[in-house]
Amino acid sequence: MAQRPFGWVDERENRVTQPQRSPAAGPAVEANGSGTASDPGTLSALGTDAARTHSDYGAGALIVSDRLVRIYTAEGIEVQALQGLDLVVETGELTALVGASGSGKSTLMNILAGLDTPTAGSVRVAGHDLASMTSRQRLAYRRSVVGFVWQQTARNLLPYLTATQNVELPLRLAGAGRKARHTRAAELLDLLSVAHCAGRRPEQMSGGEQQRVSIGVALANSPSVLLADEPTGELDSATAASVFGALQTANAELGVTVLVVTHDPAVSSMVRRTIAIRDGRTATETLRHGTADDSGALGHAVEYAVLDRAGRLQLPREMTETLGMRDRVRLEAEPDHIGVWPDRSGSPTASQPGISDISAPEDGAA
Repeated sequence: MAQRPFGWVDERENRVTQPQRSPAAGPAVEANGSGTASDPGTLSALGTDAARTHSDYGAGALIVSDRLVRIYTAEGIEVQALQGLDLVVETGELTALVGASGSGKSTLMNILAGLDTPTAGSVRVAGHDLASMTSRQRLAYRRSVVGFVWQQTARNLLPYLTATQNVELPLRLAGAGRKARHTRAAELLDLLSVAHCAGRRPEQMSGGEQQRVSIGVALANSPSVLLADEPTGELDSATAASVFGALQTANAELGVTVLVVTHDPAVSSMVRRTIAIRDGRTATETLRHGTADDSGALGHAVEYAVLDRAGRLQLPREMTETLGMRDRVRLEAEPDHIGVWPDRSGSPTASQPGISDISAPEDGAA
């Protein structure tokens, strides 16, 4: 059994960080010119390796968020909404995002929708680099690459237009002809089981009908990604099930990738992948297998902690508090797992052999 008597816990976020540099990796590059930094060839090689790693991350995926950071400043106070979030979503997935209020879910969705820009890190959707887009490019992106459904139906539909006219509007803005617009609108309303609402204005529809028409509006220009921020939040359980069924239909019949933010356990139980965000980072993923029952819920579910690219792992607070884990932990490498043990010494870090001289990972850790 190989022991590695180091690792540290961020007490506020219960995040364990493991050093990533192996002994065989050689000396670290020092900013003051010591070590290997004096060799320009080595610096060039390091830069090339870093660029390659960055470009290879999530290669081929539809949505790739790489160490995404978003910081807001209000009245001189900085709020870190996203703190190095990593996310990869493949083409054709139907994925749920969950998390407490203020965890960063809506901030992530706004960035993916092209409504906000990241402070640092990178994010790509369908090959588009959202961090480097101009305003004109961002507008074209919102019109053709992503569709968005808000929780509030008033933000999705124009009250003075019928269902058909609402669905046709994005097509009209994109320059589609009258016949093509009408045909596409009729197809989508029929697919989403709201063809009977074609001539009705929003005030003449139920809440569920309004949201299904809203999904039709979001799908009008055949986007690659459909983003839905709490689309069932204002609906009763039966109506919510019908709206989520419309999202499932869009995913299955049209092949559009769907990413939905939800607090509804019934919704998250009906997707194969649920991603939990905590403190601006992806914390856990729940994968479900098997076939759905009569209610649409999938079978066996397994929850995994997410190990990000910096080697950080968020541990559930109920686990760390029960074991008295704080400040630092001891790691032990077993043949098939890594053991995480609380520090029982009670002495300062500097007095512990083998710990005081340990460096943090190169890219920083909390």
